[in-house]
Amino acid sequence: MNRRDFIKGGIAALALSATARILKAEGSKKMKILVLTGSPRPGGNSTTLAENFIKGAEEAGHTVVRFDAAFKNVHPCIGCNKCGMDGPCIFKDDFEFVREHIVDADAVVFATPMYYFGISAQLKAVIDRFYAINGKIHRSKKAVLLMTYANTAVAEAEPIKKHYEVLLRYLGWQDAGQVIASGVWPVGAVNHTDYPEKAYELGKNIRLSS
Repeated sequence: MNRRDFIKGGIAALALSATARILKAEGSKKMKILVLTGSPRPGGNSTTLAENFIKGAEEAGHTVVRFDAAFKNVHPCIGCNKCGMDGPCIFKDDFEFVREHIVDADAVVFATPMYYFGISAQLKAVIDRFYAINGKIHRSKKAVLLMTYANTAVAEAEPIKKHYEVLLRYLGWQDAGQVIASGVWPVGAVNHTDYPEKAYELGKNIRLSS
C-alpha cells in the first residue's frame, strides 16, 4: 500500500467511526413517547399491551405520556375546516392534551382492539382530530401499532394494518414495530399469551435510529 492509499484508508476509517458514534448516540437518546389507547373496556387486552410497552419504554429511560381515548371527551371531527388544518379547533375538549404532547413526541403508539374490522371508534376520533394539527405533525417520528382481535385469521388484521401504514406514509412517520395479537377476546385473555412480553420488549428496545 502506498502512502496516498494509506492516508485515504485512514480518512475513510475515521469517517466510518464518526458515523458509528453519531448513530449510536442517536439510538441511545431518550425519547418522548405518546401512547394513545382505544379500548373502552377497563383492563382490555389492547390496554394490557400498551401497559407492557410503557413498562419496557420507561425501564429504558424514555418519557411516556398516555392518553386513554375511551375515557376522555373527544368530539368527532365535523369537517368544518375552521382550523385550516393547522390551527385552533372549534371544540375545546380533552384533545387539547394530545395536541400538547404529540407535536414534540419522538414516537406515537396506537393501541386498539379490532371493533367490527376497524380501529375502535374512540381512537379513530382522536386520529381524525389530527386534521387540526396536520401542519405541525408532518415531521419525522416513530410509530408503533399494538392491536388485538378475537379471530385468528391473519387476513382480518389487514384493514387496520393498512390504515396504519397509509397514515404513517402520509405523515412521514416510520414504523418502529407492531404487536398484532390474535385469538384474544375476553378481558384478560391476552395474559395467557406471549404478546404482553412482545409489547414489553418493543418498548424496551425502541430507538430513534431503529
